[in-house]
Amino acid sequence: MSDTDNVMTDRMDEAANDAADMMKALSNPGRLRILCALVAGPMTVGEIETALGASQSYVSGQLLKLRGEGLVTCTRDGRSMHYSLSDPRVRPLLERVYELFCPAG
Repeated sequence: MSDTDNVMTDRMDEAANDAADMMKALSNPGRLRILCALVAGPMTVGEIETALGASQSYVSGQLLKLRGEGLVTCTRDGRSMHYSLSDPRVRPLLERVYELFCPAG
């Protein structure tokens, strides 16, 4: 195998690992629902709770995991924390998942 082939294989391996890591984060239904809610724009924990019909502790725990994965970020606005998507690859991926799995109407 040539050096060029080795470089291409290394890049493919790295890309496959990155994709697999993101898919793991998206594989949890609760985290997926949070990310889908954030496609519309930044939200507070309370707004996410309402959108999902979930408890504050559950939402906060899932947001912590999503922050750890680098998929969401938060900014403080006074006493509120606003969460938003941070990885630009997430939005098109979620939009495609929505097209495939969420019926129209």
